[in-house]
Amino acid sequence: MQRRIKHLLSGIAVLLLVVAGTNIAISQNAGDLKFNEILVLNDSNSVDDFGMHTAWIEIFNTAYNTVNIGGCYLTDDLGNPTKYWIPTGDPSTKIPSRNYMVFWADNHPTRGIFHLNFDLKNAKTIALFNADGKTLVDKVDLPSEHQPDITYGRPSNESTQWVFLEKSTPGANNDYSKKKSAGESFIELDPYGIGMTMIAMFVVFSALAILFIIYKNMGKFFIRRGAAVPKLAKNEAKTMTRHTQEEMSGEVNAAIAMALYMYQNEMHDYENTVLTINKVSRNYSPWSSKIYTLRKSPR
Repeated sequence: MQRRIKHLLSGIAVLLLVVAGTNIAISQNAGDLKFNEILVLNDSNSVDDFGMHTAWIEIFNTAYNTVNIGGCYLTDDLGNPTKYWIPTGDPSTKIPSRNYMVFWADNHPTRGIFHLNFDLKNAKTIALFNADGKTLVDKVDLPSEHQPDITYGRPSNESTQWVFLEKSTPGANNDYSKKKSAGESFIELDPYGIGMTMIAMFVVFSALAILFIIYKNMGKFFIRRGAAVPKLAKNEAKTMTRHTQEEMSGEVNAAIAMALYMYQNEMHDYENTVLTINKVSRNYSPWSSKIYTLRKSPR
């Protein structure tokens, strides 16, 4: 039993280590990143941290875990894939799950790690390369004509098509239209609640069935454990019980029965806390005894 428990705990520990290692590996996977929105001509649109209107590039993390873009490369020339290296070791380069990051294409890299060493005035292609400088993560072919303050991007996060957007949304979802909630969609599919009732009943009965299987198997396990007790130990226990019964004679049994009977029927004095004073008759009074009388008259 102890060996099985040790094996089970070891398996759980190994599984947790594998899951943790997988999450760490996935969190560093830049393959989940993709371009989402680009503004080439910025006349009166968003300003950077220096208050300047410059071109910007938005990258979206499609994964459901954090991805660190540090170490990757951004470029406007496929012949030079390592044109701008995104520094590592900075927590600001971590893109949270389903979130966005904006880079300013102002050709002023001295202003910070989010300021690129190229602009988009004559750019035809924007590309993101992995940390090895060879693996292409994502690229966008820019159109030849741009309008001021009109961004070029995906209509939604899941879309693969690029169009000119009606509204620029740096650091946010491009699809700002009202969406139906899951509850509203479910109500449309099941207006009378029949499906919800069936699902609830299925969940409840499934849980009961699982509990039944678990407890049934646990009972069988303990029964098998009880049956595995050595027969020798059982025979020894039976032999000891038989010897004990044979050694008790009839006189011993009679004495035990008599002691039990006397214990149950004996009259007990429940007034043992009452103090009783009885009068004792004496032939003489100690006060009139001659030994206490005066032999001489006092002077």
